[in-house]
Amino acid sequence: MTSTLTNAIVAKRDDLIALTQDLVRIPTLNPPGRDYRLICEYLETRLKQHGFETRLLRAHGTPGDSSKYPRWNIIARRQGSRRGETVHFNSHTDVVEVGAGWTHDPFGAAIVDGKIYGRGTCDMKGGLAASIIAAEAFVETHPDFAGAIEISGTADEESGGYGGVAYLAEQGYFNPDHVQHVIIPEPLHKDRICLGHRGGWWAQIETKGEIAHGSMPFLGDCAVRHMGAVLTEFETKLFPAMAARRTDMPVVPEGARSSTMNINSIHGGQKENDDDFDGLPAHCVPDSCRITIDRRFLLEEPLDQVRDEVRGLLEGLRETRIDFDYELTEINSVLPSMTDQTAPIVQTVSQAIRDIMGKQPEYVASPGSYDQKHIDRIGKLKNCIAYGPGLLELAHKPDEYIEVDDMVDSACVMGATLETLLLPRK
Repeated sequence: MTSTLTNAIVAKRDDLIALTQDLVRIPTLNPPGRDYRLICEYLETRLKQHGFETRLLRAHGTPGDSSKYPRWNIIARRQGSRRGETVHFNSHTDVVEVGAGWTHDPFGAAIVDGKIYGRGTCDMKGGLAASIIAAEAFVETHPDFAGAIEISGTADEESGGYGGVAYLAEQGYFNPDHVQHVIIPEPLHKDRICLGHRGGWWAQIETKGEIAHGSMPFLGDCAVRHMGAVLTEFETKLFPAMAARRTDMPVVPEGARSSTMNINSIHGGQKENDDDFDGLPAHCVPDSCRITIDRRFLLEEPLDQVRDEVRGLLEGLRETRIDFDYELTEINSVLPSMTDQTAPIVQTVSQAIRDIMGKQPEYVASPGSYDQKHIDRIGKLKNCIAYGPGLLELAHKPDEYIEVDDMVDSACVMGATLETLLLPRK
């Protein structure tokens, strides 16, 4: 990396802080999908000032899109002076709910001891800001570069990305003829390169019973007890089997090297009373109980095997448990994604980390999925990684923060990557 570009990025430190703070102060909560248009317009104003052509695209008809909560995305493109390849930085603009336990204003973006606090600082508005600063400094330092730089701010990654990157991929924006290199600045640590992610399968299981008077449960059929039998099967058979499986993918943290399943929710019987109701419950046997499961699976596990394993346990109960009946509904599925370590973007960012930080990068895979899945499966673009500042373990936590020094370092790595890919080789 040239010292001129390094100095230009370091000189933008205060601008990087202010940009991150501005982004965090736009509360793009998902669900339901607030202020997507507002943050796209902010980015449009900013990037146009630096010579980018911009497009705002609404993902009409995608999950969650409505007149009240439209799914807006922005793509900005800075064309070089001659033909060449395109490098695309993709960041999602949505953030998850705040949750309890904060000691800082979650949308205040306060800076304390070199850290910016707020929901989305780490995941992933700090990464978005770092990519913008890197691109702007690169264009200012090398105005005659070849090819093009693209920056996108996309919706709904936290809820599957269907109103964001999936929609854009369907429109051809991640076609390999259009874009050759993609970096997603997710918070996987500034000296790590994330090659991909595990797969995911989400489903709802409902056990069925028969309502009756609670004083005579023998006249009904308790769906909650049936669900208890399902959970027992999971505990005694499925969870041990998953824990015994290991992947060759470099998934972090260590516990995610095995298959996992989370039970997201359980609902059975009467609905909970409203907070302003202080009466007593009715006496009824519950005739329905539902759980939602979040099954994360490995590259070595076929999706059909994941489905069949759960269904097999349920069918076993149907055969052995009196009056057991169930319904299994698939909610969504995502296949694992993995970029080859020899891919051009991997090798280029690896060298940039060595040059900037003087250390060998660690290659990892994410425990959860992110928008690489759509770039891979829909866009058919394999030359894609996640690389960005921030600590993965802070994502979705109270008092989420990002360190300014990490953003500066990551921006320098991104700048060095642009120099390698978009400048003539000596």
